[in-house]
Amino acid sequence: MIQDNALNIYSDGSSYSSPRVGGVGIRFICADRFGNENFIKDLQITGYKGATNNQMELLACIKGLEEAISQDYVQTVDKVVVHTDSLYVKDNYTRALYTWQKSRWCNQHGKPILNADLWKQLLKVVKRLYSVGRRFEIRWVRGHSTDIHNKAVDRLAKQSAKTAINPALTVVQVRRKLSSKRTHIDSVAMKGQRLVIRIVTAEYLRVQRTNKYRYEVMSKHSNYFQCVDTIFGEMDLRGAHYYLVSVHKNQENPTILKVHQEIPRK
Repeated sequence: MIQDNALNIYSDGSSYSSPRVGGVGIRFICADRFGNENFIKDLQITGYKGATNNQMELLACIKGLEEAISQDYVQTVDKVVVHTDSLYVKDNYTRALYTWQKSRWCNQHGKPILNADLWKQLLKVVKRLYSVGRRFEIRWVRGHSTDIHNKAVDRLAKQSAKTAINPALTVVQVRRKLSSKRTHIDSVAMKGQRLVIRIVTAEYLRVQRTNKYRYEVMSKHSNYFQCVDTIFGEMDLRGAHYYLVSVHKNQENPTILKVHQEIPRK
């Protein structure tokens, strides 16, 4: 529902696989105190390579707010309201604002928060809104509902993804996995054991200064042989390489404690 006397920003993110691309959709609607929609404008943005859906949902909010400030759309209203169908954005905004930035962008278990750089950008642009005396709110709208504006930004996001020429927001090394199993989070229990793993993807998390790995277990006598899971570690491991590692005992924050050796590939 459109908020009266406010700049309403409808935002949406979209992503496709094979190849992995993403896009954003943004619509501005300025409503007066009687609820009349006096101004509607769609923002055209080219898409991004290697993007996830959550990245695009966040980026749509960021780009919409940045454009609103740069074009002075906020000067005639008291409030800016972002309408999103992303529960990822809606549910985690208050955590980012009040908890995550105080805990150095890790959760209560010490596990790194993904997309921390984008969350930081969102908080920064919201702070700019407050500095010019504008209130801010995020509202959730049900995706693929009868809301004409939500449908419009959904189309815009898909069009944006099809014109993905911008570079990826994060650099992820990707190698083809050997296991026939799918990636399943927490499929490998963290018991402080040693494992031989093969790195499938590697991504450096710049904010937390650590790495996120997707790996497959290559220890043939392990109960987790060929399981594919994710884990974090400060050490620099390379894609498609095999390593003998020790993991810790915290299932809530899967982490490599030590790399004993790199194992030559046969």
